[in-house]
Amino acid sequence: MIAAEAADWLADMTDLGPVGWPPAPIRTERLVLRASEARDRATFVELLASPEVHTYLGGPRQRAELERELPEVPERWPGSFVVDLEGAMIGQILLRRATGHRRPAAVGKADLGYLFLPRAWGSGYAAEACSGALAWFDGVLPGEPVVLTTQTANVGSMRLAAKLGFAEVERFQAWGAEQWLGQRPPIPPSARSR
Repeated sequence: MIAAEAADWLADMTDLGPVGWPPAPIRTERLVLRASEARDRATFVELLASPEVHTYLGGPRQRAELERELPEVPERWPGSFVVDLEGAMIGQILLRRATGHRRPAAVGKADLGYLFLPRAWGSGYAAEACSGALAWFDGVLPGEPVVLTTQTANVGSMRLAAKLGFAEVERFQAWGAEQWLGQRPPIPPSARSR
């Protein structure tokens, strides 16, 4: 994804709609998903400026630009979760409404995204955090499908999508690479209560 195109894509995302925000922190086996706080700002700068994190996302943003532009409490909007491990931010989970998605199959659906610091890779944190966020989503917006887009070259993200239950809808060319669009079927409210 080219950085300018990535910014346009994010601009076409809106909040999830009528959900109470922020929710109580979501606790998983090892992690806490919570709203961002001022203490997370330096980690957001690190995350957004990381070339490794943004290999498949159009490249990193400039650290100086981020230092100037990020508010004191970054990314504080409905659907943006800080992933906290033992009191420190290690990543971010994003759930936003895909109002202007490039693919008709995704328009209007909730879109799942995630970013993790490289030092947190390979420990299963992304799967654990995404599962926690999706369980929360199923509780506040039952019966709604969720989509996920990633580059097919991003093998780790493709594995995670399959592990989370996303099935391929289509592949398409965008941002200078082949993209994969997957959808997780809605969980009916009756299935959640079992």
